[in-house]
Amino acid sequence: MKAPRFFKHTTLAWPMVSAALLSACAAGPTYVKPPVDMPVSWQLQEPWRTASPADAQAKGPWWERFGDTDLNALEQKALQANQTLVAAQARLVQARAVVNQNAASQLPQVSLGGKVSELRISANRPLTNYNAPNWSTLQNDYATVLSASYEADLWGRVQSLVDGATASAEQVAADLENTRLVLGADVAVNYFNLRAIDEELDVVKRALALQQSSLALANHRHDSGSASGLDVAQQQALLDTTLTQVDILQRQRAQFEHALATLTGTPAPAFQLAPRLVAMKPPVIPLGIPSDLLERRPDVASAERSMAAANAQIGVAKAAFYPSVIFGPSFGNDSRKIATIFSGPSVLWSMGVSATQTLFDGGRISANVDFSRAGYDITVANYRRVVLTAMQEVEDGLSSVSALDRALVQAQRAVDSNRRVMAIAQVRYEGGVSNYQDMITAQQAQLNSERLATQLLGQRQLASVFLIKALGGNWEPASSTAPKAITTAAQ
Repeated sequence: MKAPRFFKHTTLAWPMVSAALLSACAAGPTYVKPPVDMPVSWQLQEPWRTASPADAQAKGPWWERFGDTDLNALEQKALQANQTLVAAQARLVQARAVVNQNAASQLPQVSLGGKVSELRISANRPLTNYNAPNWSTLQNDYATVLSASYEADLWGRVQSLVDGATASAEQVAADLENTRLVLGADVAVNYFNLRAIDEELDVVKRALALQQSSLALANHRHDSGSASGLDVAQQQALLDTTLTQVDILQRQRAQFEHALATLTGTPAPAFQLAPRLVAMKPPVIPLGIPSDLLERRPDVASAERSMAAANAQIGVAKAAFYPSVIFGPSFGNDSRKIATIFSGPSVLWSMGVSATQTLFDGGRISANVDFSRAGYDITVANYRRVVLTAMQEVEDGLSSVSALDRALVQAQRAVDSNRRVMAIAQVRYEGGVSNYQDMITAQQAQLNSERLATQLLGQRQLASVFLIKALGGNWEPASSTAPKAITTAAQ
């Protein structure tokens, strides 16, 4: 079989074709994650101990470590119905579609086309030869064409696009994980704020019962002539002030309840969480070395993937300096009669290579490269900022938990002391040794100390949530065979 004339006259093009198909050299720089200054360890305060969480494991439902069934149900509902999370999941689907779209550019694009037409040629069209007259003809045209197009990625432009899209998709995946982490923390924060108010309302209502009992005592002593009307007025004023606090606390509780409704994808009027007293017992949180944050926190991972995507864009911009080579073979049939469309004389084909090299663009390509490099520098600075912020949040969490633990001990001591003062003041007043002002002062001090202790307990629970969020989420259970000083942390 004789070779087509195209192959006879294009032997010099085959080395170029082979090089394009079998080799490629990237124009972009190799991505290397920039280093950041990381401390050797945290500024731990007693009673914290360093642990070794499994950073490669899934973060999982960290909220279950608080042992609260209501919280677990709310978290699961938020994961299923929160609209911010739904939007984040859709963005990940989009990002993965972009990866597939760019990856398809590495393969030949094949298309099949067909044409059926009837056309009339004008007899008065311009002549191509004065000795050959024009005739008006009416004829059919049947054609099928199978064509292909392939860009030889000699300079890594297409590969840089794929790398950039892949890094961007990984960044969106990390953003999705961060959205889950933030959503879980928001639900837990609002839930524990609500439960802390339930505890505080219980304290206030118990104080109201005591104050109402004291008011009855003051009225009885006033009626018997043992006390003045001032005692009754003072006790009534204290009772009215405390009743006002109940309304304020109920308003605050309603706001947290409405926030939980929105987070769980429920209309606020249709959402209700019954008051309940829960045991505020924060979980034991192990700490890894500071470099663990580079793997555990999804926002740090997102910032790092953003750098990789920006680095790939430099390769895309630099590839524009080099020629673009595209192969475009086609094969088909063309006939004016449908019966002969697939016969030998109706066959048509073409083989060709097109190359385009920019000779002068006024510095546009160089400007694009400079723009891409500056964009990469921005992502590097943002990555280091995110890492610094992450370390700050962990240190803030550690100091908050330690300080609140100490404050809780002191607050409980104050509650016990004020209860003793209240008991003494009541006995002295009933015995006529002291005036009613001492009893009013003791009641107010007891109420304030108990409310402060309840508020600190709620803040300690919130501090645990913030610390878990700062550390990147859940952790794997420590091995039972590991040394205690390495695997546990005292509350």
